[in-house]
Amino acid sequence: MLTRKQHELLMFIHERLKESGVPPSFDEMKEALDLRSKSGIHRLITALEERGFIRRLAHRARALEIIRMPDSAMPDARRARRGFSPDVIEGGLGRPRRSGEPGDNDGAPLVPVMGRIAAGTPIEAIQDHTHNIAVPGDMLRSGEHFALEVRGDSMIEAGIFDGDTVVLQRGDTATSGEIVVALVDDEEATLKRFRRKGDSIALEAANSAYETRILGADRVKVQGKLVGLIRNY
Repeated sequence: MLTRKQHELLMFIHERLKESGVPPSFDEMKEALDLRSKSGIHRLITALEERGFIRRLAHRARALEIIRMPDSAMPDARRARRGFSPDVIEGGLGRPRRSGEPGDNDGAPLVPVMGRIAAGTPIEAIQDHTHNIAVPGDMLRSGEHFALEVRGDSMIEAGIFDGDTVVLQRGDTATSGEIVVALVDDEEATLKRFRRKGDSIALEAANSAYETRILGADRVKVQGKLVGLIRNY
């Protein structure tokens, strides 16, 4: 059984992940729970991890994953997602394979992998279809999807790391705060958080080592929105 503060923190992390896809910072958690120091948050997170509710990824800033929710929160946890929540699939499910190839993942939808995407310095535009990857059906939404292999570390605070494969819903529009694949000047593709600021577009990194890029709206084309990712170890 969780204490009241442990339950409050778990629900706060859960809601923040649903809304923005980014785990809250320790300062945000401290303020939300009205605690005086970060040490209290450290103790609560450790307790939640020991009880199997969350997992911390070592050596990665603000990388928290919710493994399970308390029974009392299950009706809320099953509500439709708002925005991107890091739907992380680990291990072999997402291994590359060719359409029609037999294997353990038969029956899982296949999504085309279209090359690599930069989570850092932008790289050339999205490449041609290289192979397919199997993904869980409940990760996908309506419409067409594609996947890209991540290179770089500019989105680590959103739980997206070098070597991950991101799954995207194809489309040319996005809501402020969503993580998107953006094409800049028809030649550079990058994975960033999208924000509209008047007549400009801000492409935000989730790593303090990178600056936000402010560009004219006519220079940025959204190509897809993030719906999940696959991590192989």
